[in-house]
Amino acid sequence: MPTEIERKFVVVSEDWRAHMVRSVRYRQGYLANNARCSVRVRVAGKDARLNIKSAGLNVRRAEYEYRIPPEEADEMLDALCEHPLIEKVRHDVRWMGWNWEVDVFEGENAGLVVAEIELEAEDQAFPLPPWVGPEVSHDARYYNVNLVTHPYSRWGTESASAEN
Repeated sequence: MPTEIERKFVVVSEDWRAHMVRSVRYRQGYLANNARCSVRVRVAGKDARLNIKSAGLNVRRAEYEYRIPPEEADEMLDALCEHPLIEKVRHDVRWMGWNWEVDVFEGENAGLVVAEIELEAEDQAFPLPPWVGPEVSHDARYYNVNLVTHPYSRWGTESASAEN
């Protein structure tokens, strides 16, 4: 079973930009999200993929990914996916020999910047760059699938509404 082991951190400074090697604009949406898995459509540059990922607040999750025609991906994003879509620019960053992905969110999630690192093992050691802050790998709010229904721009108002 294909798996992904990923750790996620909040970005606390712009210093990562000095180590950036590539940037790609992403547009993605979710066709389904339930207790077992999420099904995502993503367009990254000229590449389009369908992705199925197991649910859970784990750093290791099952993940399947398949190329699809970009025009069909656009149709699904516009007509079938829950809105607002996830819009972000993913920056590939090399730091001390490690590959990091820094996502700068736009649209309803503007202001959120998150760094991810993929690992070979859950307990693999790696150096933390000075531009990352708290780890949020186990915080559901930071999962893209949740940013659709609870966008970053509404986090303060959602908790205030819940308290009233």
